[in-house]
Amino acid sequence: MNHPTVPPVHAFTDDVLGNGDAVEIALRIRRGNITAIEAIQAAINRANAVDPHLAAIAIEDFERARNTQIPDGSAAFAGVPTFVKDMTDVAGLPTRFGCATLNNRAPARKTHKIAQQLFDMGMVSIGKSTMPEFGFTPSTEFPDAPPTRNPWNPNHSAGGSSGGAASLVAAGVVPIANAADGGGSIRIPAAACGLVGLKPTRGRISPAQSAEPFVGLVTDGVVTRSVRDTALFYTENEKLYQSRKLPGIGPVDRPLERSLRIGVVTKSPTGAELDSVTRRELDSCVRLLENLGHKVEPYDLELDDQFTEDFISFWSALAFLVAATSRWTLGPEFDRSKLADVTQGLARQGKSRLWRLPGAIRRLRNSHQQYSEQFTSMDVMLCPVVGQLTPEIGHLGMDLPFDTLFPRVEQWACFTPYANATGGPVISLPVGFDEPSNLPVGMMFSADTGQDRLLLELGLQLEEAAPWKTIQQPRT
Repeated sequence: MNHPTVPPVHAFTDDVLGNGDAVEIALRIRRGNITAIEAIQAAINRANAVDPHLAAIAIEDFERARNTQIPDGSAAFAGVPTFVKDMTDVAGLPTRFGCATLNNRAPARKTHKIAQQLFDMGMVSIGKSTMPEFGFTPSTEFPDAPPTRNPWNPNHSAGGSSGGAASLVAAGVVPIANAADGGGSIRIPAAACGLVGLKPTRGRISPAQSAEPFVGLVTDGVVTRSVRDTALFYTENEKLYQSRKLPGIGPVDRPLERSLRIGVVTKSPTGAELDSVTRRELDSCVRLLENLGHKVEPYDLELDDQFTEDFISFWSALAFLVAATSRWTLGPEFDRSKLADVTQGLARQGKSRLWRLPGAIRRLRNSHQQYSEQFTSMDVMLCPVVGQLTPEIGHLGMDLPFDTLFPRVEQWACFTPYANATGGPVISLPVGFDEPSNLPVGMMFSADTGQDRLLLELGLQLEEAAPWKTIQQPRT
C-alpha cells in the first residue's frame, strides 16, 4: 500500500550554520564571523530538533563536542561539526555496528585512524550515525528499533548502510559526515537523500576498520551536499594519507572544461529492470550531458557471467564470518542468536557456499582488469545508482524473512557492487528528482582506476549547470 507523501523533515534555519556547506562554514569560522563552538551548538540544536523524526543518531556525544579543543585554524575543516558512522572506533564511545546485541558494548579505548583523520582535518564529531546491522542491507532499518528515515519523504528509506549519515547531512544537521562503502553504502544513501557520495579508488583512503583482506570491498569516505565539500575532503586526505600507486587528486577548484565520451548502462549486473521514474531521470541526465557537449552513447557492461553469484557468495561469507567470530573479536556480550534474520540467513547461505569461495575471490580480484579495459573506448560510464525509486520504510526492513528481503535487495541495489569488486572510483550525484514522491534520484558516474579527480570535475560541471534541488518546505 502506498503511503501519502508527507512534508520533508529538516533543520535548516537562520542560525549560524544557515544553508552553508562545510567549505563555507569553515571559512566563516576562519574569518571570525562565527565561532566553532557556535557552529557545534547549532548542530546540536538541529539534531535535537529533527532526530526524534529521523532516528539517524546512534550515539550522542554532545557534551564532549562542546568541550573539544578545536584544531588550529589552518585545518581545512576546523570547527565543522560532523558524525562518525557506527562502525568506526572513537575513543570513549562504543562501536556497535548497528547491532542490538552490542548495545552494552564497552567504549572504545582508541580512535581509529579513519576517524582521527577527520579530526586532524579539523572536524568535530557530535556523535555516531546509524547503520543497519553490520551494514549487510542497503536500508537503515532494524528488527526492534525505529528505522532511520529519509528527510525528503519520511515514509521512505534513507538508504544504507550509511543511512544515518546521509539523513543527518540531507536534513541540515551537519554539512558533512563519515560514511563507508562495501557494496554501495556511500552511494545508495547519497542517492536516496539527494547528496554527493564518492566511493574512491581502492587504496585512496587508508584501510577501513572493517576492511577485509580478501578482495578489498570496503572503503571509507564522506557524504556531503556539495561537490566542493567532497573534493576538499579528498584533497585534505592526501595530506594525511596518499597511496604511491595512485595519481594524486590535488585541489579540485574548477569544473570540467573538456568533452567526454560517456557510455550509458541500462542493463544491471543482476538483471533487475529500471522502473519508469529511474529511466526517465536517466534520460534527462543524458540530455543534460549532451547539452554540455559530451558524446553520450549506449553501452553494455562487460563483466563475468558469474559476477553476481560471486559477489553474493563472498558477501554472505562475510556474514558467516561475522556470526561465527564476533564473540571473540567484538566481545563476550555478542549473542549470535539475537542477530537479525537477514544476517543469520546470509550467514547460513555463506556457510553453504564456502566451497565456492576460492574461485569467487579469485574472479572478484581479477575483475579490475576487465573493468579498466572498458575505458579504452570511453572516459566515463553512467548508470543509475539503484534500479528503482527509493522504497517505503518496511520494503527492506530487517524484520522481514531472509527469503523475502534478499531478493528485494538484489533488485534495488543492482548496480553498485561492481565498483566495490573492481576498486574503481564511482560518484553518486543527485541530478534526478521525482516530484510526485518528493524524492531525489541519484545517477552514478564511474571512471578508470585512479581517475577520482575526473569524476569530481564532472560533478562540479553538472552541479553548476543544473544545481540540485534543496529541501525547502518547513518541518511539521
